[in-house]
Amino acid sequence: MSEFDFDSIIPRHRSGSAKWDNMEDPSILPMWVADMDFRTAPAVIDALQQRVAHGIFGYAKVPDAYYEATINWFSKRHNFHIERDWIQYTSGVVPAISAILKALTEPGDGVIVQTPVYNCFFSSIRNMGCKLVENPLVNVDGYYQIDFENLEQQASMPEVTAMILCNPHNPVGRAWTQQELLKIGEICFKNNVKMISDEIHCDLVFSGHRHQPFAALGEEFLANTVTTNSPSKSFNIAGLQIANIITADKTLRDKIDRALNIHEVCDVNPFGVTALIAAYNESEEWLDALNNYLYQNYQTVVEYLAEYLPYLSVMRQEATYLAWIDCRKLDISSIDLGEKLLREGALMINQGTVYGEAGEGYIRLNMACPHSQLLNGLGRLRKVLAGNK
Repeated sequence: MSEFDFDSIIPRHRSGSAKWDNMEDPSILPMWVADMDFRTAPAVIDALQQRVAHGIFGYAKVPDAYYEATINWFSKRHNFHIERDWIQYTSGVVPAISAILKALTEPGDGVIVQTPVYNCFFSSIRNMGCKLVENPLVNVDGYYQIDFENLEQQASMPEVTAMILCNPHNPVGRAWTQQELLKIGEICFKNNVKMISDEIHCDLVFSGHRHQPFAALGEEFLANTVTTNSPSKSFNIAGLQIANIITADKTLRDKIDRALNIHEVCDVNPFGVTALIAAYNESEEWLDALNNYLYQNYQTVVEYLAEYLPYLSVMRQEATYLAWIDCRKLDISSIDLGEKLLREGALMINQGTVYGEAGEGYIRLNMACPHSQLLNGLGRLRKVLAGNK
């Protein structure tokens, strides 16, 4: 029995929540955007309360403790040994990726992504004037794999200069293995393709699997990779706007620093700084308990669909709290299915095509909520779809 409470329903309506206050109808159950319906770790709350009690919230100076917490966390948790000079802080992983693209590419360059994939990659690539190059993942009996032959073809195109790797992958839930990542690196570096590794979900990995930082695979990987990470997903503090860019190569780092300043995302707020330190220094037990709870929720989704909606299937998942559900047997588009669930079941999910054409026929369901709330959502799904097949 965990000492941490993940079962209590915490009302979030009228709390300024993008997830819960996006719709006027309070009967709608939101299981879409990637934030959790759990309070953050107690140590984070305590640290923030102490910071608020001070009562002055001027411009933030990031202290030594911030860098030490980040370095120690990734060394201990992921065997990724980071030097202080490599760390550049910013307000979020999405602005970080845009700034990195600004630094590493020229308008018209091709950038590889592995679809279906986090939708903000598309906008970042577009906003920097680059060209989207897809390396679609392959669903093999409910388990996504990389099409390495296609990746080789895409990386060899002369206009392709960068790849954005989602590691672990959102939305398909893969925690890429060392062997898979080594093969990606072999292909990219042979073709002079720089790697941008989005590792925001790195701490949300199920038992029996591990997160492998891409840059930690060897010297060539370290020299040719820019990593983004944040405690925002793992500790449910996305609204505090804090993230890090990790770059070992000084030339790349200087270019990124310039881009961060051009985009005016080089400052952070004091609450994000405080929360990161408390999360990384004092909240590892809470995170372990959270991952156990999330895995139990994942098992519930798998078992529930197998019993009541067997024509739907959850992809085999190793990481994140986002269930990727194959609905292709329903013979209805993802957009129409999402609208039907909202209209008839007051259930809000993410339609698969948000993540590219490769997501057609799928939906994404956020499982990071109390178990009773998850069953409520699954019940709504069943009510709408029962009898469709």
